[in-house]
Amino acid sequence: LLGVFFYIDTIKTFLVINTLFILFYLMSSHYKLLLQYLSIEEYPGAKIPDNITEFTWPAYTILIPLYKEESAIKGLVKHLEKMDYPQDKLKVLLLIEEDDELTKNAVESLTLSNIFQKIYVPVSEPRTKPKACNWGMQFADGELLVIYDAEDRPECDQLKKAAYVFSQTSDKVICLQARLNFYNTARNALTKLFTIEYAAWFEFCLAGLYRLDAPIPLGGTSNHFRLSVLKELKGWDSFNVTEDCDLGIRLYMHHYRTELLDSHTWEEATFKVGAWIKQRSRWVKGYIQTYLVHLRHHNKLIKQMGLAKTIHFHLIFGANGFCLLMNPFYWLITAIWLIGGQEYITEFFPFWILVPAMLSLLAGNVAFIISSMTACIASRRYTLVPWCLLSPLYWIIMSIAAWKGTLQLIWAPFYWEKTPHEATAELEGKEK
Repeated sequence: LLGVFFYIDTIKTFLVINTLFILFYLMSSHYKLLLQYLSIEEYPGAKIPDNITEFTWPAYTILIPLYKEESAIKGLVKHLEKMDYPQDKLKVLLLIEEDDELTKNAVESLTLSNIFQKIYVPVSEPRTKPKACNWGMQFADGELLVIYDAEDRPECDQLKKAAYVFSQTSDKVICLQARLNFYNTARNALTKLFTIEYAAWFEFCLAGLYRLDAPIPLGGTSNHFRLSVLKELKGWDSFNVTEDCDLGIRLYMHHYRTELLDSHTWEEATFKVGAWIKQRSRWVKGYIQTYLVHLRHHNKLIKQMGLAKTIHFHLIFGANGFCLLMNPFYWLITAIWLIGGQEYITEFFPFWILVPAMLSLLAGNVAFIISSMTACIASRRYTLVPWCLLSPLYWIIMSIAAWKGTLQLIWAPFYWEKTPHEATAELEGKEK
């Protein structure tokens, strides 16, 4: 139908689409500022008292999906052994792909304490993290479960905090999302910009979503669950490459809720551009995948969420991918304009469109940069504030990754782009 309109009157059709896109850009670019404004108050979530007496700690299972993580496993095991939780109530399931000989050998070379259990995931399609987690979940027991990645370094009292917070919340709260950020921020420019993005999202935007009671897309790690309800929801979608994001929507649609846990998990930021693009392309692909899956039944979505929450869903899942995909076209138009191609562009940008378009270019970029600076200042990462001015360069590789992920959704929708990690114990100690 759009093709027909372009054939009938190309200019008018473009003007209508362009106007809608610009209005959408303006709304989307200021949405995160709104979320940050709503997160000015104290970070939400109950806190564990300094002295707890007569509290019965529930049985906890930790899932650790491992694939080609031979360099990370030693530091991970060393860190998990320091977790402050009763050993008789703790089980750590190392989920190892059956054909991953390097990780197998790395695990076998370690002396593991009694809390660790090796689970071998059968070789089968799809080769994804959620498939491994679903396999591991059948070996989980107790009341609570959490997922950590191989490079993660959660705060040592995080399990106790989560167990206590669960005891103080409604049964409708079935997930707690800890804050994520990086221990190798200073490595290079990419890790600095990645840290800025994470600070804005996990420290502030999620808090804004929580205060709006909007659906919260979970991070890929440090999700703490009530195990019985997780099994009731059938765990994760094995075919979704951002299974955490999908699960966050599904639990919301079933009228369960996610709260935020005031505890950090430190990760290793991807520090090579090629590897970063692979990782981000998977994330964008998964977001679009989740968006399309839940749009299959849009009336059901509105009925279960309500109209206002459905708009949040579109702004969180649809707008991010859409803007990243459209950015290169508008950058190209701007470049043509700047090098003297005004005569070719003017008919598509009359004055009444040019003004909001310029507003979108200037106010939109300023909004994103201010959002990043605010996050750095509020989280006391003052040295990162000047780096926020380089955010437009970061958006370029984000758009490259978005197009890669979108095209891959067509020819390899369930392919999992593996993110390589070093995450050695020495790296963590040196850079944290």
